[in-house]
Amino acid sequence: MMNLMQIPGKRKEGAARLEFARYAAFYLIWRFIMINNTSLQKWNRLAQKQLDQQFINEIIKGLQCSPFEAQAILESVYSVYAPYFETSGALKPGQLLFQVVSIEAAPNTPLSECQQTTVVLTLDAGHEDLEIKQHQGIAELRRHRMQRLAHEAFQQGSLLTVEDLANRLLNCGERTLSRDLSVLRNQKIILPLRSTIKDMGRAISHRALIIEQWLQGKEYEQIAQVTHHSIPSVQNYVSKFKRIVALAKQDFDIHAISFLVKVSTSLALQYYQLYDSAPAVPHRQKELESFFKKNEVICSRGGDHD
Repeated sequence: MMNLMQIPGKRKEGAARLEFARYAAFYLIWRFIMINNTSLQKWNRLAQKQLDQQFINEIIKGLQCSPFEAQAILESVYSVYAPYFETSGALKPGQLLFQVVSIEAAPNTPLSECQQTTVVLTLDAGHEDLEIKQHQGIAELRRHRMQRLAHEAFQQGSLLTVEDLANRLLNCGERTLSRDLSVLRNQKIILPLRSTIKDMGRAISHRALIIEQWLQGKEYEQIAQVTHHSIPSVQNYVSKFKRIVALAKQDFDIHAISFLVKVSTSLALQYYQLYDSAPAVPHRQKELESFFKKNEVICSRGGDHD
């Protein structure tokens, strides 16, 4: 390099400078590449030391699968177990993590196939629960806890079952809880359980409560809030109630009404008995009479839905 720079003559001196610049450029590019490669290797080494990468390596070796498949397995593990890791440090005294059926699960889906979600439930609220037990007794404390647990699960997008409450949370008999639910219904309190929200089993009394409140003049939004149902569900119940009563007034047999409106005979009978026994405010009575006149024969237009 130095020999080239010592060649006499301006022309040779310029050529030497050009050659030097070229070599210098190549050297800088080489250094840049080497630094970047070294940096990249460093971060790759650090990444390989992380738990995620360790898990992926174990899966690749143990299951003989590709890195892509191992990454997919890791993401599935996160989706299932992440709620435990994210909330375990934030639990308050008396709270616990609980696996519950998602509110999105259809009523005809077996529990073993339903989507499960992890929720935080307050089993013991400390002083609040002690006050209730001291002044109102064990039964009232149990009913208070039932309400709190059901509402907490519902607010987190899940629905408890009577079996959950009896066997896994409150450690009591299902018959005991059934009696408690009856007491609460008499107080016009409907819990957001899977049986009530999804219209499962024998839990049809909440539908009667919906109709009673509608006859009393309450609006759909108010009824939906109290009974933990969607507004379209409340509208659907009221629509079927009107059609059942209209058909009964035309002397249709209860089994024919059940077939036409696509409800159970017990529900059709309950709705008509409710019409006979529950008083309606004047504007609801006028609404019913107008409906009866416009619908001499009503055909079914589909079943219940939530």
